[in-house]
Amino acid sequence: MQFILGVDEAGRGPLAGPVSVGVVAVPEGFDVAKEFIGVADSKKLSEKKREEIFALLEDRVAQGDVRFRVELENAEVIDTEGIVFAVRRALARGVNALAEECGHPVSTGLLTPGVHILLDGALRAPVEYAQETIINGDELIPIISLASIAAKVVRDRLMVELSAQYPLYGFEKHKGYGTKAHYEMLEKYGPCILHRRSFLH
Repeated sequence: MQFILGVDEAGRGPLAGPVSVGVVAVPEGFDVAKEFIGVADSKKLSEKKREEIFALLEDRVAQGDVRFRVELENAEVIDTEGIVFAVRRALARGVNALAEECGHPVSTGLLTPGVHILLDGALRAPVEYAQETIINGDELIPIISLASIAAKVVRDRLMVELSAQYPLYGFEKHKGYGTKAHYEMLEKYGPCILHRRSFLH
C-alpha cells in the first residue's frame, strides 16, 4: 500500500523550548480535508480549534487508518548544532519511524518504496524517500496543515507543563516566544535551561 506523509515544524523562532516536527501518514487516496473539517495552517487557527482537530487526529489513530508522530529537539541541541540541524534530525526520526510503522522501513536502495512525502517550505526529508517540498504547503496541502497542528499542539502542551517547573517566565502564556513580558522576565531573572542561548544575542 502507498502512504502519503505530511511534514511540518513548529517552534523554530522561540527564545526557549524545543523545536517540534510533526509527521502524519495516511493511505493514498485518504481525503484529509473531508475527514478533518476545518484543517488549516496551525498559525491561522485558534488554540481551541487546534485542540479539536488534534483530538480528532488521535481518534483516527485509534481507528487505525491514520498515524502520526511528533519529534522534538531541545535548546541544547539547537545551541550546539544549530536550528537547521535540529529540525533535520527530528524530521528524519519522525519520517523513518512512521515509514516503518506503515510497513516501509528505509530502503537500502535508491528510494524507499510505498512512501511519498509532502513537506512545507524549505524542509527536506532524507534522500531515501520520494518527496516534494511545497512553498506555503501548510496553507495549501491539508496533510501538511495537519502535521503543523500536531507539531504545534504537542509543543504548546509541553511548554505549559514545563512552566510549572520554571514558573518565573510565563511559558504557559507565550510558549517561549519573544514577547515583551518574556524579555522582561529574562532581564530580571536571566535565562534558564530551556532558553536557547544562541537566540538571545
